[in-house]
Amino acid sequence: MNDFDSLAGRLLVAMPGIGDPRFEHAVILVCAHRPDHAMGLRLDRPAPGVDLKAVLDRLETPAPDAAAGRAVLVGGPVERERGFVLHTDDWLVEDASLAFGDGLAMTGTREALAAMVDPAGGPRRSVLLLGYAGWGEGQLEDELGENVWLTADADPELIFDPDYEGKWARAVAGLGIDPAQLSGQSGRA
Repeated sequence: MNDFDSLAGRLLVAMPGIGDPRFEHAVILVCAHRPDHAMGLRLDRPAPGVDLKAVLDRLETPAPDAAAGRAVLVGGPVERERGFVLHTDDWLVEDASLAFGDGLAMTGTREALAAMVDPAGGPRRSVLLLGYAGWGEGQLEDELGENVWLTADADPELIFDPDYEGKWARAVAGLGIDPAQLSGQSGRA
């Protein structure tokens, strides 16, 4: 399909009044986008009561003290028990890592979890997310046509910033839009 424009490596920024409480003020990084599906990871919602050390301990993976207090994010409502490590592409696992966008990758293996806490051999930047956001054929394109999402360039500083509460406003402001000026009403011209 020559006229398909993939959004992989771009951000989706929820418009006010998106109509789905799971995505209010969401900032989602699109990791894969093809004509038949799309997959992304929400970057702004810490999992309550969970940190990286707790996850590593539960999986019986060595967890340094530095992992305590490091947030684990809710990546989306689909398969919330499944973990994904979003990281810089300076660390990859052949046949397991999906590199996308400009310098980003995603890996869903225990090896990636261990690499997150390895300052010498792991990725420069990383975050663990549980679950993902998924769209079926044409679903994301329909939502974009209904103006429920703004699209933005992926900014690694925003992606890996631990100021989760401020990500949505920063993403909107990065588009040159005053968040207070956005309407919760959607429509077509």
